[in-house]
Amino acid sequence: MPIVRAHMKVLLRLITFVVLLMLAGQLFAQHKHVPITTIPVNPDTGTPKDSVVTDTGKSNQKDIGDVIKKLFGKKLSTPKVDSVTSKPSISIIPALGYTLVSRFAVVLSGNIAFRTGPQSRISTIIASTSYTQNRQFTLPVQTSIWTKDNQYNFIGDYRFFKYPQSTFGLGSASNIKNEDPMDYSYIQFYETALRHISGNFYAGLGYIVDDHWNVSDKGNLNGTPSDYAAYGKTAHSIASGFTFNALVDSRDNAINPTTGGYASLQYRDNYKFLGSTTGWRSVIIDVRKYYKFPGGSDNVIAFWNYDWLVLNGKPAYLDLPSTQWDESSAVGRGYIQGRFRGAQLVYLESEYRFKITNNGLIGGVVFLNGESFSAAPGTRLQAIQPGFGPGLRIKLNKTSHTNIAFDYGFGRQGSNGLFIDVGEMF
Repeated sequence: MPIVRAHMKVLLRLITFVVLLMLAGQLFAQHKHVPITTIPVNPDTGTPKDSVVTDTGKSNQKDIGDVIKKLFGKKLSTPKVDSVTSKPSISIIPALGYTLVSRFAVVLSGNIAFRTGPQSRISTIIASTSYTQNRQFTLPVQTSIWTKDNQYNFIGDYRFFKYPQSTFGLGSASNIKNEDPMDYSYIQFYETALRHISGNFYAGLGYIVDDHWNVSDKGNLNGTPSDYAAYGKTAHSIASGFTFNALVDSRDNAINPTTGGYASLQYRDNYKFLGSTTGWRSVIIDVRKYYKFPGGSDNVIAFWNYDWLVLNGKPAYLDLPSTQWDESSAVGRGYIQGRFRGAQLVYLESEYRFKITNNGLIGGVVFLNGESFSAAPGTRLQAIQPGFGPGLRIKLNKTSHTNIAFDYGFGRQGSNGLFIDVGEMF
Protein backbone atom coordinates (compact mmCIF):
# COMPACT_ATOMS: atom_id res chain seq x y z
CA MET A 1 0.00 0.00 0.00
CA PRO A 2 2.97 2.46 -0.08
CA ILE A 3 1.87 3.72 -3.52
CA VAL A 4 -1.60 4.51 -2.17
CA ARG A 5 -0.17 6.35 0.84
CA ALA A 6 2.12 8.37 -1.40
CA HIS A 7 -0.80 9.40 -3.63
CA MET A 8 -2.91 10.34 -0.61
CA LYS A 9 -0.13 12.61 0.65
CA VAL A 10 -0.04 14.23 -2.79
CA LEU A 11 -3.82 14.66 -2.63
CA LEU A 12 -3.72 16.46 0.72
CA ARG A 13 -0.97 18.78 -0.46
CA LEU A 14 -2.71 19.52 -3.73
CA ILE A 15 -6.21 20.33 -2.51
CA THR A 16 -5.29 23.77 -1.19
CA PHE A 17 -3.10 24.56 -4.20
CA VAL A 18 -5.72 23.50 -6.74
CA VAL A 19 -8.43 25.48 -4.96
CA LEU A 20 -6.35 28.65 -5.02
CA LEU A 21 -5.58 28.20 -8.72
CA MET A 22 -9.24 27.70 -9.53
CA LEU A 23 -10.11 30.92 -7.73
CA ALA A 24 -7.93 32.93 -10.09
CA GLY A 25 -10.83 33.00 -12.51
CA GLN A 26 -14.60 32.76 -12.41
CA LEU A 27 -16.08 29.42 -13.40
CA PHE A 28 -19.27 30.41 -15.17
CA ALA A 29 -20.17 27.72 -17.66
CA GLN A 30 -19.15 24.16 -18.29
CA HIS A 31 -16.09 21.97 -18.14
CA LYS A 32 -15.26 19.10 -20.46
CA HIS A 33 -17.06 16.67 -18.17
CA VAL A 34 -20.33 18.52 -18.72
CA PRO A 35 -21.87 17.33 -22.00
CA ILE A 36 -22.53 20.29 -24.27
CA THR A 37 -25.47 18.41 -25.82
CA THR A 38 -27.53 19.24 -22.74
CA ILE A 39 -31.10 20.37 -23.37
CA PRO A 40 -33.24 20.09 -20.23
CA VAL A 41 -36.86 21.15 -20.56
CA ASN A 42 -39.14 22.56 -17.90
CA PRO A 43 -41.78 19.85 -17.34
CA ASP A 44 -44.41 22.41 -16.42
CA THR A 45 -44.05 24.74 -19.38
CA GLY A 46 -42.40 22.51 -21.98
CA THR A 47 -39.77 25.20 -22.67
CA PRO A 48 -36.01 24.62 -22.48
CA LYS A 49 -34.28 25.47 -19.21
CA ASP A 50 -30.82 26.92 -18.79
CA SER A 51 -28.73 24.59 -16.69
CA VAL A 52 -25.48 26.52 -16.90
CA VAL A 53 -26.52 28.85 -14.09
CA THR A 54 -29.20 27.79 -11.64
CA ASP A 55 -30.20 29.27 -8.31
CA THR A 56 -29.78 26.93 -5.37
CA GLY A 57 -32.63 28.58 -3.53
CA LYS A 58 -30.82 27.89 -0.25
CA SER A 59 -29.21 30.87 1.41
CA ASN A 60 -27.19 28.67 3.80
CA GLN A 61 -25.24 27.01 1.01
CA LYS A 62 -21.53 27.87 0.81
CA ASP A 63 -18.80 27.62 -1.81
CA ILE A 64 -15.10 28.42 -1.97
CA GLY A 65 -15.84 32.10 -2.64
CA ASP A 66 -17.71 32.35 0.66
CA VAL A 67 -14.79 30.77 2.50
CA ILE A 68 -12.24 33.15 0.96
CA LYS A 69 -14.48 36.12 1.68
CA LYS A 70 -14.83 35.09 5.32
CA LEU A 71 -11.13 34.38 5.81
CA PHE A 72 -9.70 37.39 3.98
CA GLY A 73 -12.60 39.79 3.67
CA LYS A 74 -12.28 39.67 -0.10
CA LYS A 75 -15.49 40.29 -1.99
CA LEU A 76 -15.86 37.85 -4.88
CA SER A 77 -18.48 38.30 -7.57
CA THR A 78 -21.09 35.58 -8.10
CA PRO A 79 -22.99 35.33 -11.38
CA LYS A 80 -26.60 36.32 -11.10
CA VAL A 81 -29.26 33.90 -12.19
CA ASP A 82 -30.27 34.46 -15.80
CA SER A 83 -27.81 37.37 -16.12
CA VAL A 84 -26.36 36.43 -19.52
CA THR A 85 -27.31 38.73 -22.42
CA SER A 86 -26.23 39.14 -26.04
CA LYS A 87 -23.09 40.80 -24.72
CA PRO A 88 -20.51 38.01 -24.33
CA SER A 89 -19.41 37.14 -20.80
CA ILE A 90 -15.77 36.00 -20.81
CA SER A 91 -13.99 33.97 -18.12
CA ILE A 92 -10.42 32.68 -17.91
CA ILE A 93 -9.37 29.99 -15.42
CA PRO A 94 -5.83 28.77 -14.69
CA ALA A 95 -5.82 25.33 -13.06
CA LEU A 96 -3.79 22.31 -12.13
CA GLY A 97 -4.90 18.76 -12.90
CA TYR A 98 -3.70 15.23 -12.40
CA THR A 99 -4.56 11.95 -14.13
CA LEU A 100 -2.79 8.62 -14.49
CA VAL A 101 -1.99 9.19 -18.17
CA SER A 102 -0.76 12.77 -17.88
CA ARG A 103 0.48 13.01 -14.29
CA PHE A 104 0.50 16.73 -13.42
CA ALA A 105 -0.98 19.09 -15.99
CA VAL A 106 -0.98 22.87 -16.16
CA VAL A 107 -4.21 24.08 -17.74
CA LEU A 108 -5.49 27.43 -18.95
CA SER A 109 -9.23 27.36 -19.66
CA GLY A 110 -11.59 30.03 -20.91
CA ASN A 111 -15.19 30.35 -21.95
CA ILE A 112 -17.58 32.80 -23.54
CA ALA A 113 -21.28 32.78 -22.67
CA PHE A 114 -23.96 34.75 -24.53
CA ARG A 115 -27.50 34.64 -25.91
CA THR A 116 -28.51 35.02 -29.54
CA GLY A 117 -31.90 36.40 -28.47
CA PRO A 118 -33.75 37.51 -25.31
CA GLN A 119 -35.51 34.13 -24.90
CA SER A 120 -32.75 31.87 -26.24
CA ARG A 121 -30.79 29.45 -24.12
CA ILE A 122 -27.22 30.32 -23.22
CA SER A 123 -24.68 29.69 -25.99
CA THR A 124 -21.12 28.81 -24.98
CA ILE A 125 -17.66 28.63 -26.49
CA ILE A 126 -15.22 26.74 -24.26
CA ALA A 127 -11.51 26.40 -24.92
CA SER A 128 -8.48 25.23 -22.98
CA THR A 129 -4.86 24.40 -23.48
CA SER A 130 -2.70 22.18 -21.32
CA TYR A 131 0.80 20.80 -21.07
CA THR A 132 1.46 17.73 -18.96
CA GLN A 133 4.32 16.20 -17.05
CA ASN A 134 4.38 13.47 -19.72
CA ARG A 135 4.98 16.09 -22.45
CA GLN A 136 1.47 15.92 -23.84
CA PHE A 137 -0.06 19.02 -25.40
CA THR A 138 -3.83 19.38 -25.84
CA LEU A 139 -5.99 22.13 -27.30
CA PRO A 140 -9.74 21.35 -27.22
CA VAL A 141 -12.48 23.80 -28.24
CA GLN A 142 -16.18 23.09 -27.65
CA THR A 143 -19.10 25.18 -28.88
CA SER A 144 -22.84 25.09 -28.24
CA ILE A 145 -24.75 27.75 -30.19
CA TRP A 146 -28.52 28.15 -29.84
CA THR A 147 -30.75 29.93 -32.33
CA LYS A 148 -33.00 32.76 -31.16
CA ASP A 149 -36.08 30.53 -30.91
CA ASN A 150 -34.24 27.54 -29.37
CA GLN A 151 -35.32 25.30 -32.23
CA TYR A 152 -31.74 24.45 -33.21
CA ASN A 153 -28.57 23.76 -31.28
CA PHE A 154 -25.26 23.68 -33.20
CA ILE A 155 -22.63 21.70 -31.33
CA GLY A 156 -18.93 21.62 -32.14
CA ASP A 157 -16.03 19.68 -30.65
CA TYR A 158 -12.59 20.43 -32.10
CA ARG A 159 -9.30 19.12 -30.68
CA PHE A 160 -5.58 19.04 -31.39
CA PHE A 161 -3.43 16.62 -29.39
CA LYS A 162 0.30 15.90 -29.42
CA TYR A 163 -0.08 12.83 -27.34
CA PRO A 164 2.50 10.26 -26.24
CA GLN A 165 0.46 7.43 -24.65
CA SER A 166 0.95 3.71 -24.10
CA THR A 167 -1.36 0.97 -25.32
CA PHE A 168 -1.69 -2.40 -23.58
CA GLY A 169 -3.24 -4.57 -26.26
CA LEU A 170 -6.77 -5.50 -27.31
CA GLY A 171 -9.62 -6.74 -25.14
CA SER A 172 -10.39 -6.37 -21.45
CA ALA A 173 -8.34 -9.52 -20.73
CA SER A 174 -5.13 -7.76 -21.84
CA ASN A 175 -2.25 -7.71 -19.37
CA ILE A 176 -0.92 -4.42 -18.01
CA LYS A 177 2.62 -5.81 -18.43
CA ASN A 178 2.17 -5.72 -22.23
CA GLU A 179 2.87 -2.00 -22.38
CA ASP A 180 3.61 -0.60 -25.84
CA PRO A 181 4.59 3.12 -25.73
CA MET A 182 3.04 5.07 -28.63
CA ASP A 183 3.27 8.63 -29.90
CA TYR A 184 1.07 10.48 -32.37
CA SER A 185 -0.58 13.74 -33.32
CA TYR A 186 -4.34 14.00 -33.53
CA ILE A 187 -6.97 16.39 -34.90
CA GLN A 188 -10.69 15.97 -34.25
CA PHE A 189 -13.48 17.89 -35.98
CA TYR A 190 -17.05 17.15 -34.84
CA GLU A 191 -20.02 19.30 -35.85
CA THR A 192 -23.64 18.42 -35.07
CA ALA A 193 -26.95 20.20 -35.62
CA LEU A 194 -29.84 19.21 -33.33
CA ARG A 195 -33.46 20.25 -33.81
CA HIS A 196 -36.14 20.35 -31.13
CA ILE A 197 -38.77 17.72 -31.94
CA SER A 198 -41.04 17.64 -28.88
CA GLY A 199 -40.67 18.08 -25.11
CA ASN A 200 -37.27 16.78 -24.06
CA PHE A 201 -36.55 15.14 -27.43
CA TYR A 202 -34.01 16.46 -29.94
CA ALA A 203 -32.57 14.88 -33.08
CA GLY A 204 -30.16 15.86 -35.83
CA LEU A 205 -27.23 15.13 -38.13
CA GLY A 206 -23.51 15.68 -37.89
CA TYR A 207 -20.19 15.38 -39.69
CA ILE A 208 -17.09 14.17 -37.85
CA VAL A 209 -13.41 13.57 -38.66
CA ASP A 210 -10.66 11.87 -36.64
CA ASP A 211 -7.15 12.27 -38.09
CA HIS A 212 -4.12 10.55 -36.52
CA TRP A 213 -0.67 11.06 -38.04
CA ASN A 214 3.00 10.55 -37.18
CA VAL A 215 1.89 7.40 -35.35
CA SER A 216 4.78 5.37 -33.94
CA ASP A 217 5.35 2.75 -31.24
CA LYS A 218 8.27 1.06 -29.51
CA GLY A 219 6.77 -2.42 -29.24
CA ASN A 220 5.94 -4.24 -26.03
CA LEU A 221 8.52 -3.38 -23.40
CA ASN A 222 8.50 -6.98 -22.11
CA GLY A 223 9.48 -8.32 -25.53
CA THR A 224 6.17 -10.06 -26.33
CA PRO A 225 4.45 -9.48 -29.70
CA SER A 226 2.20 -6.43 -29.59
CA ASP A 227 -1.50 -6.53 -30.43
CA TYR A 228 -0.99 -3.25 -32.28
CA ALA A 229 1.40 -4.94 -34.72
CA ALA A 230 -0.95 -7.92 -35.12
CA TYR A 231 -3.95 -5.63 -35.74
CA GLY A 232 -2.12 -3.61 -38.37
CA LYS A 233 0.20 -0.66 -37.88
CA THR A 234 -0.39 2.54 -39.79
CA ALA A 235 1.47 5.84 -39.55
CA HIS A 236 -1.57 7.84 -40.69
CA SER A 237 -5.29 7.14 -40.52
CA ILE A 238 -8.44 9.18 -41.16
CA ALA A 239 -12.02 8.41 -40.12
CA SER A 240 -14.51 10.71 -41.86
CA GLY A 241 -18.27 10.29 -41.85
CA PHE A 242 -21.78 11.40 -41.06
CA THR A 243 -23.67 10.88 -37.80
CA PHE A 244 -27.31 10.60 -36.83
CA ASN A 245 -27.99 11.85 -33.31
CA ALA A 246 -30.99 11.54 -30.99
CA LEU A 247 -31.27 12.89 -27.46
CA VAL A 248 -33.73 12.91 -24.56
CA ASP A 249 -32.71 14.97 -21.53
CA SER A 250 -34.84 15.57 -18.42
CA ARG A 251 -32.06 16.34 -15.90
CA ASP A 252 -32.68 19.20 -13.52
CA ASN A 253 -29.07 20.43 -13.85
CA ALA A 254 -26.55 19.20 -16.41
CA ILE A 255 -23.53 20.22 -14.33
CA ASN A 256 -24.58 18.34 -11.21
CA PRO A 257 -27.89 16.47 -11.67
CA THR A 258 -30.03 15.41 -8.73
CA THR A 259 -33.09 14.05 -10.56
CA GLY A 260 -34.14 13.14 -14.09
CA GLY A 261 -32.39 11.24 -16.82
CA TYR A 262 -30.39 11.47 -20.02
CA ALA A 263 -30.33 9.20 -23.07
CA SER A 264 -28.46 9.76 -26.32
CA LEU A 265 -27.70 7.75 -29.42
CA GLN A 266 -25.07 8.44 -32.08
CA TYR A 267 -24.88 6.34 -35.23
CA ARG A 268 -21.68 6.94 -37.23
CA ASP A 269 -21.06 5.96 -40.85
CA ASN A 270 -17.56 6.50 -42.29
CA TYR A 271 -16.97 6.51 -46.05
CA LYS A 272 -13.86 6.26 -48.20
CA PHE A 273 -15.23 8.91 -50.59
CA LEU A 274 -15.16 11.32 -47.62
CA GLY A 275 -11.48 10.55 -47.03
CA SER A 276 -11.69 7.62 -44.58
CA THR A 277 -8.83 5.15 -44.63
CA THR A 278 -11.44 2.38 -44.36
CA GLY A 279 -15.21 2.29 -44.29
CA TRP A 280 -16.77 1.34 -40.95
CA ARG A 281 -19.85 1.98 -38.83
CA SER A 282 -20.38 2.36 -35.10
CA VAL A 283 -23.03 3.30 -32.55
CA ILE A 284 -22.72 4.97 -29.14
CA ILE A 285 -25.52 4.61 -26.58
CA ASP A 286 -25.32 6.78 -23.44
CA VAL A 287 -27.97 6.40 -20.70
CA ARG A 288 -27.93 8.05 -17.25
CA LYS A 289 -30.44 8.20 -14.40
CA TYR A 290 -30.43 10.14 -11.11
CA TYR A 291 -32.41 9.65 -7.89
CA LYS A 292 -32.39 11.45 -4.57
CA PHE A 293 -31.58 8.83 -1.94
CA PRO A 294 -32.98 8.87 0.67
CA GLY A 295 -35.93 10.64 -0.89
CA GLY A 296 -36.18 14.28 0.16
CA SER A 297 -32.45 14.54 0.93
CA ASP A 298 -29.73 16.24 -1.10
CA ASN A 299 -27.87 12.95 -1.54
CA VAL A 300 -27.98 11.36 -4.98
CA ILE A 301 -27.48 7.89 -6.37
CA ALA A 302 -26.57 7.96 -10.07
CA PHE A 303 -26.44 5.19 -12.69
CA TRP A 304 -24.65 5.22 -16.05
CA ASN A 305 -24.58 2.85 -19.02
CA TYR A 306 -22.24 3.63 -21.92
CA ASP A 307 -22.00 1.28 -24.92
CA TRP A 308 -19.59 2.00 -27.80
CA LEU A 309 -19.90 -0.64 -30.50
CA VAL A 310 -18.27 -1.11 -33.92
CA LEU A 311 -21.05 -2.57 -36.09
CA ASN A 312 -18.97 -3.53 -39.13
CA GLY A 313 -15.76 -2.69 -40.94
CA LYS A 314 -12.29 -2.34 -39.43
CA PRO A 315 -11.39 1.03 -37.87
CA ALA A 316 -7.77 2.04 -37.46
CA TYR A 317 -6.30 0.91 -34.14
CA LEU A 318 -6.51 4.37 -32.53
CA ASP A 319 -10.16 4.78 -33.62
CA LEU A 320 -11.28 1.71 -31.66
CA PRO A 321 -13.30 2.22 -28.45
CA SER A 322 -10.96 2.65 -25.51
CA THR A 323 -10.90 3.44 -21.79
CA GLN A 324 -11.46 7.18 -21.15
CA TRP A 325 -11.61 7.99 -24.86
CA ASP A 326 -15.33 8.72 -24.63
CA GLU A 327 -16.48 12.32 -25.20
CA SER A 328 -16.02 13.26 -21.54
CA SER A 329 -12.90 11.14 -20.80
CA ALA A 330 -14.82 9.51 -17.95
CA VAL A 331 -15.21 5.79 -18.75
CA GLY A 332 -13.13 3.52 -16.52
CA ARG A 333 -12.14 5.50 -13.43
CA GLY A 334 -9.45 3.48 -11.72
CA TYR A 335 -7.52 2.78 -14.94
CA ILE A 336 -5.12 4.80 -17.05
CA GLN A 337 -6.51 6.26 -20.28
CA GLY A 338 -6.10 3.74 -23.10
CA ARG A 339 -5.68 0.80 -20.67
CA PHE A 340 -8.29 -1.31 -22.52
CA ARG A 341 -9.17 -1.15 -26.22
CA GLY A 342 -11.32 -3.17 -28.61
CA ALA A 343 -14.13 -3.20 -31.14
CA GLN A 344 -16.91 -3.42 -28.52
CA LEU A 345 -17.22 -1.62 -25.19
CA VAL A 346 -20.00 -2.19 -22.65
CA TYR A 347 -19.75 -0.07 -19.50
CA LEU A 348 -21.78 0.29 -16.31
CA GLU A 349 -21.19 2.63 -13.36
CA SER A 350 -23.00 3.69 -10.22
CA GLU A 351 -22.04 6.50 -7.87
CA TYR A 352 -23.43 7.69 -4.54
CA ARG A 353 -23.02 11.44 -3.93
CA PHE A 354 -23.53 12.78 -0.41
CA LYS A 355 -23.05 15.86 1.73
CA ILE A 356 -20.35 15.95 4.37
CA THR A 357 -21.14 19.48 5.60
CA ASN A 358 -24.71 20.78 5.84
CA ASN A 359 -23.77 23.97 3.98
CA GLY A 360 -22.81 21.96 0.89
CA LEU A 361 -19.20 23.15 0.86
CA ILE A 362 -17.73 19.66 1.22
CA GLY A 363 -19.20 16.44 -0.09
CA GLY A 364 -18.13 12.94 -0.92
CA VAL A 365 -18.75 10.15 -3.41
CA VAL A 366 -18.18 6.43 -3.66
CA PHE A 367 -18.24 4.77 -7.08
CA LEU A 368 -18.21 1.31 -8.63
CA ASN A 369 -17.85 0.55 -12.33
CA GLY A 370 -17.25 -2.31 -14.70
CA GLU A 371 -16.06 -2.37 -18.33
CA SER A 372 -15.91 -5.19 -20.85
CA PHE A 373 -14.14 -5.04 -24.22
CA SER A 374 -13.86 -7.39 -27.13
CA ALA A 375 -10.58 -7.60 -29.04
CA ALA A 376 -10.55 -7.15 -32.86
CA PRO A 377 -13.83 -6.75 -34.78
CA GLY A 378 -15.83 -9.96 -34.83
CA THR A 379 -14.61 -11.23 -31.45
CA ARG A 380 -16.63 -11.61 -28.26
CA LEU A 381 -16.65 -9.50 -25.14
CA GLN A 382 -14.02 -10.51 -22.60
CA ALA A 383 -13.68 -10.33 -18.81
CA ILE A 384 -15.39 -7.53 -16.88
CA GLN A 385 -12.77 -5.25 -15.31
CA PRO A 386 -14.02 -3.49 -12.16
CA GLY A 387 -13.06 -0.05 -10.89
CA PHE A 388 -14.01 1.51 -7.57
CA GLY A 389 -13.04 4.16 -5.08
CA PRO A 390 -13.93 7.18 -2.95
CA GLY A 391 -13.95 10.84 -3.84
CA LEU A 392 -14.06 14.29 -2.26
CA ARG A 393 -16.08 17.22 -3.58
CA ILE A 394 -15.46 20.90 -2.79
CA LYS A 395 -18.10 23.37 -3.96
CA LEU A 396 -16.51 25.76 -6.41
CA ASN A 397 -19.70 27.58 -7.37
CA LYS A 398 -22.94 27.22 -5.42
CA THR A 399 -24.90 29.03 -8.14
CA SER A 400 -24.11 26.51 -10.86
CA HIS A 401 -23.59 23.58 -8.43
CA THR A 402 -20.06 23.07 -9.78
CA ASN A 403 -17.62 21.02 -7.70
CA ILE A 404 -13.90 20.44 -7.76
CA ALA A 405 -13.56 16.66 -7.83
CA PHE A 406 -10.79 14.65 -6.16
CA ASP A 407 -11.19 10.91 -6.82
CA TYR A 408 -8.96 7.98 -5.98
CA GLY A 409 -9.67 4.98 -8.20
CA PHE A 410 -8.62 1.35 -7.91
CA GLY A 411 -8.62 -1.32 -10.62
CA ARG A 412 -7.19 -4.77 -11.18
CA GLN A 413 -3.54 -5.75 -11.74
CA GLY A 414 -2.34 -3.04 -9.37
CA SER A 415 -4.00 -0.17 -11.21
CA ASN A 416 -4.75 2.81 -8.95
CA GLY A 417 -4.34 6.53 -8.99
CA LEU A 418 -5.56 10.03 -8.28
CA PHE A 419 -7.91 12.00 -10.53
CA ILE A 420 -8.43 15.78 -10.11
CA ASP A 421 -10.93 17.64 -12.24
CA VAL A 422 -13.83 20.10 -12.33
CA GLY A 423 -17.39 18.79 -12.51
CA GLU A 424 -18.97 15.37 -12.05
CA MET A 425 -17.93 12.40 -14.19
CA PHE A 426 -21.47 11.89 -15.49
